[in-house]
Amino acid sequence: MLEVIKAIVLGCVEGLTEFLPISSTGHLILVGHFLSFTGDKAKTFEIVIQLGSILAVVVLYFKRFLSLFNFKKRSGLNLLHIIIGMIPASVLGFLFHDVIKNVLFSPFTVGIGLFLGAFLMIYAEKKSKTESTQDLDHLSYKQAFIIGLYQCLSLWPGFSRAGSTISGGLLAGANHKTAAEYSFLLAVPMMVAASGLDLLKSYQYLSIHDLNYFATGFITAFIVAMLAIVFFLKILSKVKLIPFAIYRIIIGIIVIAYFI
Repeated sequence: MLEVIKAIVLGCVEGLTEFLPISSTGHLILVGHFLSFTGDKAKTFEIVIQLGSILAVVVLYFKRFLSLFNFKKRSGLNLLHIIIGMIPASVLGFLFHDVIKNVLFSPFTVGIGLFLGAFLMIYAEKKSKTESTQDLDHLSYKQAFIIGLYQCLSLWPGFSRAGSTISGGLLAGANHKTAAEYSFLLAVPMMVAASGLDLLKSYQYLSIHDLNYFATGFITAFIVAMLAIVFFLKILSKVKLIPFAIYRIIIGIIVIAYFI
């Protein structure tokens, strides 16, 4: 029963933080540490619940995903926009996968990532260009590549993939909603690829005896992620990134101080 409760808590944390600019990986590492839920099986569990969050985006943006494969249309967002955005982080992630996992996945490094990522978000809000791109169908290939470059920062747990890509989108000239929605769409292939690679390396930790709490975490993350995405899009254009940045600074300082 205790394992199921932990699965629900971590599923909520994953679903709530995956698409908000506050770092889901960072929060999972921190919460897992305080719940004493660590080790190889815990890492495998985190991969599974991340897939639940991914499914939420697929469901919410199903028609948009289908349109990416409509090669007859002459304008608008297409598959190439997603591929271009994936390239930088995919290459770096593949080359330095083991280094990232072994060096950067600790509560202390997460605290640093939360802290530094917050200042990127503040910088993006203060220095962002005039919003020339008001929707996804007007996003250029150049903007997609710039966002992809900023996504590389998210390879450091705590920096936040959503925080990095949304900040990159603002600095590239997109408005908040466009930057966020592109971030959501870009997350799906990136997370499937990363989670798939991790799952192949840790499949031996999957057991039929763990099916109960793995399924609980997956379903919880799926439901909470759907709610979080809808809520986030409603408030983002009003509150901007600054409140999320302040939250990250506070949490980052607490974590760094605690582990020092």
